[in-house]
Amino acid sequence: MTRGHIILLVEDNPDDVALTLRAFERSGVPNEIVVIQDGQEALDYLFATGVHARRDVAIVPEVVLLDLKLPKVNGLEVLRQLRGDPRTRRLPVVILTSSKEESDLISTYDLGANSFVRKPVDFDQFLDAARQLGLYWLILNEGPPLGRAPQTG
Repeated sequence: MTRGHIILLVEDNPDDVALTLRAFERSGVPNEIVVIQDGQEALDYLFATGVHARRDVAIVPEVVLLDLKLPKVNGLEVLRQLRGDPRTRRLPVVILTSSKEESDLISTYDLGANSFVRKPVDFDQFLDAARQLGLYWLILNEGPPLGRAPQTG
C-alpha cells in the first residue's frame, strides 16, 4: 500500500463540505480532497468495494476526516471497521464533528481515532483549524506503514 496525496473527507452536510473545501483551499493545502457523503460509501471507497470496486485499493489517503453523524453507516462504525482491518488499522483518522457529547469523544478514542476536532462555527476559526490540520497531518506527521503486520523478533 502506498499513501496517495489524498484527503478523504467523509461529511454529509453540504454546507460543511463547502466550508471545509474553502478552508483547505485558502490554507494552501495542495492535496486532492475526495468527498464522500455517507459511511457506507466511505467503507466502499477505502476497501474498493461497491461503487468504488475499480479503485486501486493500494493507494490510501494521507488522512481521513470523518464526521460522526452520517447516513447509512455512522462514523463510529466506519472507524470500528477501519481499525478492525489490517489494511486500514493504522490509517490516520481525524474525527471532525460538531458533536459536544463526551461519550462521542470517549468512543472515538476507544476505537482508535488519532484526533478529535470539534468544528468551529466561525469561518476564521475553521480556516485556522484547516491550516493546522493540513500542516500537521500532511507535512509534519510521519504516518506508520500501512497494511502490514508488525515485524517481531
